[in-house]
Amino acid sequence: MALTLAATPLGNPLDASPRLKATIENAEIIAAEDSRRFHRLASDISATFTAKILSFFEGNETDRTQELLIALREGKNVVVVSDAGMPTISDPGFRLMRDAIAENIEVHVIPGPSAPTMAIALSGLPTDRFTFEGFAPRTSGARIAFYESLRFEERTIVLFEAPHRLLESLSDAASILGGTRRGAICREMTKTYEETIRGTLDELVAWADSHEVLGEITLVFGGVEVGTQALTNNEMVAKVREYEAAGMDRKEAISTVAKELDLPKKLVYAAVVEANKAN
Repeated sequence: MALTLAATPLGNPLDASPRLKATIENAEIIAAEDSRRFHRLASDISATFTAKILSFFEGNETDRTQELLIALREGKNVVVVSDAGMPTISDPGFRLMRDAIAENIEVHVIPGPSAPTMAIALSGLPTDRFTFEGFAPRTSGARIAFYESLRFEERTIVLFEAPHRLLESLSDAASILGGTRRGAICREMTKTYEETIRGTLDELVAWADSHEVLGEITLVFGGVEVGTQALTNNEMVAKVREYEAAGMDRKEAISTVAKELDLPKKLVYAAVVEANKAN
C-alpha cells in the first residue's frame, strides 16, 4: 500500500512526466479534484488506467480523507491529483498526507509543474527567498488586512488571485504596499494565451483596468529592502515624540503620524509601545 501525491501539468499536457503516466496506469484508486479534467489529462497523455476514480475537492475533503485512509489500510495504492500543479498547495491533500504519515503509511510525491515557482522565475524578481501566501482573501476588509500584514515582508511574495477580483486586489496592494513596488501578473502559464505583465504595482493596476482578464492568475510582488521595517519604526517613533513635544497628546500624535506616513494607526502605536519598552 502507498499514497502518492502526483503533480499534474498547469495546462500543457507535454509537461507530464513518464513517471506520472506510469503512476496513473498502475494506481488502484485515483482521488481527483475534478474527475472530468482528470479524464481529459489521461486522454491527452495517452494514459490507460483501471483505477477507481473518486472526486476529492475542498467540499468533501474531510469525509473523503477517511474513506481513502481505509483503502490505504486495506493495502490499496492511492494516487491524489489536483486540477493543476502539486496537490496540497492551495488544493486538497494535506489532511490525507498528514494522517497517512501519522499511521506510518508509505507515501511518495511525484514532482512536477508548480505555479508559484514558475511565476517567480517568470517575474524576474529575487528568487533566493520567497513566501507563498495562497489565495488573497475574497472580501475587501480581509484583503486589506492581508496586505497590511505583508507591508514589511522582505521576501518575494507569491499569491493566487481570481481574474474577476484582480483589479480590486491589485488596487489594495498598491495602496498598502506602495505603487512603486515591483510586481508581475502571470496569466495562463504554459497555456496557449500565456502572458506575463511586469512593472510597478501602479502599472499593473492600469493594465488590469484596461484589459478583460481571464484565466488562471498568479501574482508576484517584490519584498522590501532588508531593515526597512526597523527604519520605518524609528521614523514613526521620532515623529510621534516630535508632535508630543509640540503639545499633542499621544493618541493625536499617533493618528497624525499614521496619516502622514500613510500607515495603519495600529502599526504606529505598536512601534511606540515597543520603543517605550526598550527605554
